[in-house]
Amino acid sequence: MVEQHAAAQRYALSFTSGALLMREAAIIAPIYLRERDWARVRAVVSGENLLQTRTVASGFRLAREVIQRLAVLTDDEIKLLIEATSTERGHLLWAAACRRYDLVGEFAEEVVRERFLLLTPSLDHNDFDSFVRSKSLWHSELSELKDSTRLKLRSNVFRMLNEAGLLSSRGLIQSAMMSQRVVSALSARTPNDLRFFPTAHDAVERAQP
Repeated sequence: MVEQHAAAQRYALSFTSGALLMREAAIIAPIYLRERDWARVRAVVSGENLLQTRTVASGFRLAREVIQRLAVLTDDEIKLLIEATSTERGHLLWAAACRRYDLVGEFAEEVVRERFLLLTPSLDHNDFDSFVRSKSLWHSELSELKDSTRLKLRSNVFRMLNEAGLLSSRGLIQSAMMSQRVVSALSARTPNDLRFFPTAHDAVERAQP
């Protein structure tokens, strides 16, 4: 029983392709609203090479990765993604990555957001490495990672943060300037998906006695 529970809790660690994949998501999202079937969407995208990859295999892998992230969004969130501004799209896709990958979501909540709230907004690779080491005590799949894979995962997490506007090029955590419609969409979930974002409002609340 313990072994089965441990297996069920293994982290998904396939976010080694791209970062937020905003261009690809903008291509695939409208196809889903037309087809309403993710298997059909993948067949269309791969068959027509809509992501313009060099090989069939790379196109299939990239389409699968984008679809796995979009599939955790609701239909209303996908509609919003299509008409969103670049900033809004970045926030929605960051939330999607956090939902799809527990490791990313926990890093966002336990490290990125917490450091911002504690007014220590610098973030570097050592913070991610320390976080992974702490999680590896309960997740053997992390301690089994090749160094090259771990570095790729770390690089993509930082690229995601940068593309979502949550981390500056100088490594400073930035408050998420979220539109009201994105806030409404993400706050509708339980637990609230705003926990994945550093926000000035939360920082003010934390500072109050």
